[in-house]
Amino acid sequence: MARYFDVHPENPQRRAVGQVVELVREGGLIAYPTDSCFALGCQLGNRDGIERIRAIRKLDDKHHFTLVCQDFAQLGQFVHISNAVFRSIKAATPGSYTFILPATKEVPRRLLHPKKKTVGVRIPDHVVAQALVEELGEPLVSSTLLMPDEEEPMTQGWEIKELLDHQVDAVVDGDCGTEPTTVIDFSDDVPEVVRVGAGDPKPFQ
Repeated sequence: MARYFDVHPENPQRRAVGQVVELVREGGLIAYPTDSCFALGCQLGNRDGIERIRAIRKLDDKHHFTLVCQDFAQLGQFVHISNAVFRSIKAATPGSYTFILPATKEVPRRLLHPKKKTVGVRIPDHVVAQALVEELGEPLVSSTLLMPDEEEPMTQGWEIKELLDHQVDAVVDGDCGTEPTTVIDFSDDVPEVVRVGAGDPKPFQ
């Protein structure tokens, strides 16, 4: 059974955040809130956790996982960013955007798009998500909690607990958005809006 953490959306309890991160470090898979919607998350080197995300969402190997980062300095360790792209992304973060960029060697191969060698990155504008990645000290490997054959992502912690009780190790509940991120592909230095979601796509069109 998944552990359930009801975390204050503006002042997350440090003890609860610490317990969740301990689960992540022990190889756990969590469902947690972001400024867009709930996401599934695990530690960077957690091969089993990544496969569990694939199984829950029925994803193929062309799916872009996202590294949820604390800040721009951390993001820059995992993707290559040109000066022009840097300015565009900097202006839109933190926020409800995911950016697809060429990955550095810091990113495990199993997370990369098989042909493009790219990965998704984002910096959420969400207190609970920020608290988790700050405590962890590295990005969370994440994917939107969008179930197969569903058009709307999950946004209620108790519903996630009921549905995924035996497939995740913890559900972190706290206010979250109701739309997935807007996805911008910068793999060729020119922005391509791949998915329109919570973030305004106009700056990238």
